[in-house]
Amino acid sequence: MWKRALVGAVGALRRSYASGGVDISSAVNSMLLRSLKDHYLEVAKMHMPPKVSPPSPFTIVKGALDSHGPVLKRGYGDEEVSIYVMRLSTPEDEDSAIDQLFIHVDVSKPDQNESLIFLCGLYEDALGIHSVSMRPKVQDSGYLLISSQYTGPVFAELDEKMRDAFHSYIEERGVNESLFKFLQAWLYVKEHRNLMRWFRTVGLSIDGKNPATGA
Repeated sequence: MWKRALVGAVGALRRSYASGGVDISSAVNSMLLRSLKDHYLEVAKMHMPPKVSPPSPFTIVKGALDSHGPVLKRGYGDEEVSIYVMRLSTPEDEDSAIDQLFIHVDVSKPDQNESLIFLCGLYEDALGIHSVSMRPKVQDSGYLLISSQYTGPVFAELDEKMRDAFHSYIEERGVNESLFKFLQAWLYVKEHRNLMRWFRTVGLSIDGKNPATGA
């Protein structure tokens, strides 16, 4: 998509420049606005995945689609379990399916200043822990804080029984491959919204207009 837009814009610019008598800046703005509009309309026609509900008892965090905070939360005894999600890797093909996810699992207790953080790879049929660490509790901003302290040993180098015990620990809290379908669909929707918003706000900026708050 991007290559086609760039090649078309460059070709049109060269033709305008060669013909003379055309304001280059206006021509560039016009081409860019037209390209942004075309791609906005193309993205708007994309089909969204079927609506999927998160596995009980997880609930969706209000406003998660418009923030960088947690997507899901649940209680477990006196603990609060929060799930953050992103792509495990950035695909070269912009149309690639989201078939692997990277999740942060935050397990916090009211009487502790730090949370237990699991960084995991999540797939449709499996979940693997990459690391386990303690970090300061998440602030009101919703961002995970990166601790400058020692974050623990390499998970793969731990004793097999200890690795299995950590997997059982998060399994008991509902963190497993059953989350994949919901988080996959949620990421599709979030990325679609972000892409639509980007085309719109960039277009409004080039056109000299102020986007509405929250657009």
